[in-house]
Amino acid sequence: MAGKKIAVVAFGAGVTYCLYKLLFSKRSYKYRNPEQSGKENSHPEVWNAEDLKFGPTETLVIKNPSNSLDPQHLQVLLELLHDTEEPFTREQVLVTLANCAAFSVNQDLIRSLNGISVIGSILYDPSAEVKVKALNALNNLSMNVPNQEQITVYLPRIQEIVNTAPRNSDLQLAGLRLLTNMSVTNIYHHAIISSVPQFLQILEDGSELVQIQVLKVLVNLSANSHLTKHLLTLKPPSSFISLFDSCNNRDILLRQLIFIANLKENLKKEAQEDIQCICADDSFYSLLFGNSSLLPQKLASLLLHQDADMKLQAARILTRPF
Repeated sequence: MAGKKIAVVAFGAGVTYCLYKLLFSKRSYKYRNPEQSGKENSHPEVWNAEDLKFGPTETLVIKNPSNSLDPQHLQVLLELLHDTEEPFTREQVLVTLANCAAFSVNQDLIRSLNGISVIGSILYDPSAEVKVKALNALNNLSMNVPNQEQITVYLPRIQEIVNTAPRNSDLQLAGLRLLTNMSVTNIYHHAIISSVPQFLQILEDGSELVQIQVLKVLVNLSANSHLTKHLLTLKPPSSFISLFDSCNNRDILLRQLIFIANLKENLKKEAQEDIQCICADDSFYSLLFGNSSLLPQKLASLLLHQDADMKLQAARILTRPF
């Protein structure tokens, strides 16, 4: 029995190497920036492991997704992932699976082999590095609806990881990237909305890269008119308005503008007086739309900004009546 186990592990390691070589040889890539509309990242973010490091934050799209892999090879990898607790082996298998999942045919195949539940169980691994690789694999698998239906089971765990991970860590970023993909449609917003207060705290003291990723999730949630009242009653970070400075990171400022524009656009669909009555003086509603709000003067200055997208979003907020 031990000999058979060793043989399976050895075969699995060989498959890992072969698949890794297959996925990284003779392949061209292109980057696609997310469309700056009322919804963040309509094209899901694909994670790619090149030298086992993160690439740019833009969406990475593989030009030629026609390659498919033998189901028995994927099955061996999933069995190896399930059976071993050795961190290095788990990391290597997860990297390979993440790259396999960049191809739509493999996304369906991994799901059919019960791979999502196998990878999801790794989210409880004690190793932060292993959890990062598992989140990356799930991120790529989240690019189609049937896979999202299975990944939703792990949303509480994913949010727990994001909210408790060391600030600005790869682990926190990986979780936020997955939540961005899972929040592109409204289907799972109800399972994510309870973590918004924690996301706002991360926004308050996170790095610029983390702030951008948090704002991507918030933009997606703000596009859902059913969540407008809830979001407006929350307490914003103390630095939220100060971020509206034309000298700040463009990606941060633009996503803040889209977030607010979505809220104001949806606010007209709600009973504004009812919302105003339930919102405290330190709520998003008061900060953004109250009588003493500093937002209008911030936005007025942005109308002169050289960036066309920023001017467009600022105008979108200022020209929409309640």
